[in-house]
Amino acid sequence: MTTPVTTGRRRLLAVPAVLALALTAACSNSSSGGGGGGGGSAAALTGDCAKYQAYAGHSGTKVSMYASILSPESDSLEKSWAEFSNCTGIKIVYEGSNDFESQLPVRVAGGNAPDLAIIPQPGLLAQMVKSGKVVKPPQQTVDNENKWSPVWKEYGSVNGTFYAAPMSANMKSLVWYSPKAFKAAGYEVPKTWQELIALSDKIARAGGETKPWCGGIGSGTATGWPATDWLEEVVLGSYGGDVYDQWISHQVKFSDEKITTAMKTVADWMQNPAWVNAGFGDVKTIATTTFQDAGTPILSNKCAMLQQASFYRAQWPKGTSIGPDGDVFAFHLPAVNPQVTNPVEGGGEFLAAFSGRPEVQAVQNYLSTSEWASSRVKVSPGWVSANQGVDKSLYTDPIDKLSAESLTDPSATFRFDASDLMPAAVGSGAEWKALTAWFAEGQSIQKTAGDIDAAWPQ
Repeated sequence: MTTPVTTGRRRLLAVPAVLALALTAACSNSSSGGGGGGGGSAAALTGDCAKYQAYAGHSGTKVSMYASILSPESDSLEKSWAEFSNCTGIKIVYEGSNDFESQLPVRVAGGNAPDLAIIPQPGLLAQMVKSGKVVKPPQQTVDNENKWSPVWKEYGSVNGTFYAAPMSANMKSLVWYSPKAFKAAGYEVPKTWQELIALSDKIARAGGETKPWCGGIGSGTATGWPATDWLEEVVLGSYGGDVYDQWISHQVKFSDEKITTAMKTVADWMQNPAWVNAGFGDVKTIATTTFQDAGTPILSNKCAMLQQASFYRAQWPKGTSIGPDGDVFAFHLPAVNPQVTNPVEGGGEFLAAFSGRPEVQAVQNYLSTSEWASSRVKVSPGWVSANQGVDKSLYTDPIDKLSAESLTDPSATFRFDASDLMPAAVGSGAEWKALTAWFAEGQSIQKTAGDIDAAWPQ
């Protein structure tokens, strides 16, 4: 599950009235150019708008988009296509929801599907494709995918057919902390799991108001997804990629000893009452604390660490210094088993269409380009793309650089978020519910694992 403008927002200049009139005239309702999803020709765009000529010809149209991305991240998302929208006259009407995963299937089944949806789970994409409502992307979008490694195109495909272009990539295997607080206390960034556990114990034994860990898994109807990440990190870091892959396909069940052992490791870590939940309360408050709020106690030194993805960078308050010597920074979560080489769990988002209208295809085509990805990078610290056409010098944020390095490290044991790849009934359904009960109610590991296995489609 991948959800979260950030510090350093860029301002978009208002379009002068004369230019606005020129754009309106230039972007008539004639058929689109070659990159816009239709044939025919469109009046020439000039100046800074000339680069959007391929998408012209749809002025005055609207394209609806639905996703789980909320403010502040959605603010930068809308900024990233503002110039495209101004120049082409296509208005992208964005709606973000905490209930996206549960509501998208309802809306699709009820005939109220959005034109476009940003789907963070390949399992949910497969469910939507099965509904018969997802429209295959235009050829230009397909051609643009040569900027991505083949595995990302596979994640946007169902049964070998490509449906959804990848948009973002995120690094999940991070631990957020305060370099200033660590330095003041004499703590060193741990390099191994054993060092991480020893540091956690040291902080807990030091007394005072600081606890080693804070956490929150609240996220509306998606509540529970951060707990799936904790389990995935431990499974990948304990057993490597092969067992992880077998777990995704249910060859290795949740009730398998390997997975229940990983759950015990998570419990010793994130359900340890001496270690959590700094600034909020006891272990059970992890289930009621939103993931967006979970890291705030780090800034007041009530909590030392938070395991959360790179996109959490967008959640820090404006003015927070982020860097190796700043208010907050992050380090790579070490492998539980030192025999597993550099485990990296990642996630991403994919753009699926429920309409084949020319203006919808124009937006699809643009959002699959490295040009759009570059524009998003410029306005959104904390956002990373695996699009190989993005100039890496655009990543000025230290977290983004750290994430890009890890996501492209050829020696890493990289795997996509497991719950996102599992069938939607499990990965964004039963697993979220069961792991939430595990934290909120103290439900046993055996019952938690059994409940998830029972939900697996036959």
